[in-house]
Amino acid sequence: MKPALELLCKSLSRRDRLDKREIDILSSLNYKQMAFAKGAELISAHSRANSSCLVMSGLTARALMLEDGRRQLTALHIPGDFVDLHALLLKVMDHSVMAMDDCVAAFIPHNELIALTEQAPHLTRLLWLSTTIDAAIQREMIASIGRRTPLTHLGHLICELYLRMEVVGLAGGWRFQLALTQTDIADILGLSLVHTNRTVRDLRATGLVSWKNSDVVIHDFDRLAELAGFDATYLNLLSEPR
Repeated sequence: MKPALELLCKSLSRRDRLDKREIDILSSLNYKQMAFAKGAELISAHSRANSSCLVMSGLTARALMLEDGRRQLTALHIPGDFVDLHALLLKVMDHSVMAMDDCVAAFIPHNELIALTEQAPHLTRLLWLSTTIDAAIQREMIASIGRRTPLTHLGHLICELYLRMEVVGLAGGWRFQLALTQTDIADILGLSLVHTNRTVRDLRATGLVSWKNSDVVIHDFDRLAELAGFDATYLNLLSEPR
């Protein structure tokens, strides 16, 4: 299978079984591979899309820019994620997608995805499922910004990212890489840098997480989940017929 599609298959297969024909269809998709440096835009707001972007490596984020120059990061995307599968129907992007570190992405033409939907209804449903999970992640982000404390918001995010990365083989042994600066974290939490630094320090002080540079180690996932009020239901990690 083409490297760009291996992680996507892992993610979809966690939720339901892919048969050989469906794997072959995914393997046959053509794409244009592009590399992006940290801080670059993979997709610009108000652009008209004719392809959808699948992250191959690195970390990306949806970003909304305010009139005063501030930004809010509304979701993080890991390798194996489509960042804009919804653009197949929306056509014009209402937000940008940025590289949080150096990353590589595959751009799959919409005409290829449309052909897929016409020949593989079950596979289409699984791709649709991925967009509904995106929406669920967005709802949790809204709840975190609006109602969770900064500490529980950050703990919730750590729990979520570990499980998502574990699905595609990028995390294990309660350890994963998270290439975010303090400014990036502030733009996720919706806080000032001073408050963000305090929040990261408070998380470390719990003893539940070690975080040095980009290396994150969770020492007690269950206690961290309890602290953060984390319930993985929204990630839909159950394998069942769709």
